[in-house]
Amino acid sequence: MTDRETSSPSANPFRGRRVSARIGGIAESATLAVDAKAKALKAAGRPVIGFGAGEPDFPTPDYIVEAAAEACRDPKNHRYTPAGGLPELKEAIVEKTRRDSGYLVEPAQVLVTNGGKQAIYQAFATILDPGDEVLLPAPYWTTYPEAIRLAGGVPVEVLADETQDYKVTVGQLEAAVSERTKALVFCSPSNPTGAVSSAEEVEAIGGFLLEHGLWVVTDEIYEHLIYAGVTTTSLPVAVPEVADRCIVVNGVAKTYAMTGWRVGWIIGPKDVVKAATNLQSHLTSNVNNVAQRAAVAALSGDLSAVARMREAFDRRRQTIVRMLNEIPGVECPEPTGAFYAYPSVKALLGREVAGRTPRTSAELAEVILDEAEVAVVPGEAFGAPGYLRLSYALGDDDLVEGVTRIQKLLS
Repeated sequence: MTDRETSSPSANPFRGRRVSARIGGIAESATLAVDAKAKALKAAGRPVIGFGAGEPDFPTPDYIVEAAAEACRDPKNHRYTPAGGLPELKEAIVEKTRRDSGYLVEPAQVLVTNGGKQAIYQAFATILDPGDEVLLPAPYWTTYPEAIRLAGGVPVEVLADETQDYKVTVGQLEAAVSERTKALVFCSPSNPTGAVSSAEEVEAIGGFLLEHGLWVVTDEIYEHLIYAGVTTTSLPVAVPEVADRCIVVNGVAKTYAMTGWRVGWIIGPKDVVKAATNLQSHLTSNVNNVAQRAAVAALSGDLSAVARMREAFDRRRQTIVRMLNEIPGVECPEPTGAFYAYPSVKALLGREVAGRTPRTSAELAEVILDEAEVAVVPGEAFGAPGYLRLSYALGDDDLVEGVTRIQKLLS
């Protein structure tokens, strides 16, 4: 009898592994986990208020829903369509990109994806080889480092704290560059901090990219949610020379209150988009046709519904920042984009709260949930311990009640 015939699964560590090391190493989305826990507690009868998920509380505008209903009745939407996206949606994305940012692209530079997360993953999977390093400004959105690792890359975190408005400097990036650096992640307006880079800061980042010949994955999904008269610009518009190594990620989720519809996209060089489309043809094929038709309606309509939502977010933004800064030991810079507040709670750590002494922001978030029945996301999820993220994309009354509970607990 040969060794091959007598060997057992337990004698072979590779055969005995039930989950691959690659997938087993992925951390659960912390924001979705907090949101799920809050919803489970509410279902059990507890009056939990959740500041976890970055999800607008508004319904999708009626004209978009009607376009989807009409699409459901059309048999042509009941069949496979091109893996890279409906031609009509690609054209709408091209026109929307020209209208909103002045960036001129062609349909061949667009790939429609199942939401922004798939766009992020496929962008990294397409440009990274094993061992390539990606500069990752922190605090960062939880999906970025996991998508980089899944693609074989190595995230290199570059921390920007509240003293610099959570925005990394070119000097910090210069200090983090190595011979293995392949790309930079750029997100403005930022999730999780709400920071917005000025046109001058965007131009400086572009100059850094050109000097080092780096790729950039720039996430613009919060582009329409900017407040207080702040202005910015799209990176490939500010520095056109970076366009050949630039991948823009965007989607309808945040702007049009369409998180559940799952429509995002990539804009990039034609060869990269073609390769990413080939990958998607094996991953998912086409995005849901009804959702794509709804996205065409969203992008082709005016921005009046978006303006009304932005007005509400702005009001809530001012309220939450004021109330958080009234708590002794909490420092909350004013966010000027997206719908997140990102206060520092470092001064509260090590102090007794409701008979407990949280030493980390993760432990403090647990205390706040247990004692105040308010769900927040700790900074550990975003690569920056000592902070909390609170989404203000929830109703005004819930926002005030939730922060009031936190004030009473921590004061």
